[in-house]
Amino acid sequence: MHIAILTFEGYNELDSLIALGVLNRVRTDDWRVTLATPGPRVTSMNGVVIEQMSTLEEACAADAVIVGSGVATREVTEDPEIMSVLRGLDPSRQLIAAQCSGALVLARLGLLNGIPACTDLITKPWVVAAGVEVLDRPFYAKDTIATAGGCLASPYLAAWTIARLAGNDAAEDALRYVAPVGEKEEYVQRAWRNIAPYLPVSAPALV
Repeated sequence: MHIAILTFEGYNELDSLIALGVLNRVRTDDWRVTLATPGPRVTSMNGVVIEQMSTLEEACAADAVIVGSGVATREVTEDPEIMSVLRGLDPSRQLIAAQCSGALVLARLGLLNGIPACTDLITKPWVVAAGVEVLDRPFYAKDTIATAGGCLASPYLAAWTIARLAGNDAAEDALRYVAPVGEKEEYVQRAWRNIAPYLPVSAPALV
């Protein structure tokens, strides 16, 4: 099972790295989480340099993809080479999620047609201009597409992804592990209230 977090130049560390940490709470041999970048390395909005763990092409073949956010997302959507590769994303065979300005990438790819989205306040006007309704909530999902708004909503995307791929118990365990001491039950319950309405009532659909 491969989950790829798309991480571009100027990326937001909270979006990509918190999701990476939560997703890696699943400890099974076939579970692999990578930061997928356009080149050998990218530098965050605060100067943190990371090396490529997977390519964008590999991400398009992954079981799940989270599109991370950053200060240069509009430039990403105007890069024909990157967008050409990302047109390989397919919600009929993948979970596809976006954090904050990552929703703009999904909008420009046509993946949010008829689907409202969550995003951050800075990105909201651009997503609206792309023809997508923006919701005033931290998380929303429809079928295999999910979006989250606000950096600290990234655990919701990660937990939704885990629940869909590995089950609800695995998602709750991951959230409980990262939750603040003394607030674990409260934190998990709040997160679950946000993501549970968008989970299938039966077993995970993508395995």
